[in-house]
Amino acid sequence: MVQPVVLILPGLYNSGPQHWQTAWENEYGFIRIQQTNWDTPVCEDWINTLDTAVMQHQPEQVVLVAHSLGCCTIAHWARTYNRAIKGAFLVAPSDTEAPSYPIGTTGFKPVPLQPLPFPSTVVTSSNDFYVTPARARYFADSWNSRFVMLGEAGHINSASNLGNWPAGIDILNSLVPGIVSRHS
Repeated sequence: MVQPVVLILPGLYNSGPQHWQTAWENEYGFIRIQQTNWDTPVCEDWINTLDTAVMQHQPEQVVLVAHSLGCCTIAHWARTYNRAIKGAFLVAPSDTEAPSYPIGTTGFKPVPLQPLPFPSTVVTSSNDFYVTPARARYFADSWNSRFVMLGEAGHINSASNLGNWPAGIDILNSLVPGIVSRHS
């Protein structure tokens, strides 16, 4: 059996050293996709970088682990490339159409609402500044994603103090069973 390849897709400004994505990368050997512009990204560039990263592997064995703008990037990528991957773990999907969304991104709105052509899970928090719970559920429903509400966890980022976020690993394992052992 071929082991899945997990690609980490951070959002705007990348994920710093205290972010759960960085902890997972370090602990489990997941591969971070490196965008060329983390501060003022252009959607077309980000989806092309994502596609290049996916196509370096067997796409049907790829699991994407996205945060924030990375989730919106996956929705745009899926609409553009329609690749069959193993699954996508979409955490704190930013609402690029909301007034609270930071300025400086190009081409990420409107958020695509087509069903994703692969299994996915959307994880959100009840007090995320960048997406309301109702809007996150709307994204999940539109994308045919499983929806998980964490309660008050902010933007589920470094400021949320999740460490290596073992509960997130459990949710990821429910999307792709056995993808990682919490005891590895």
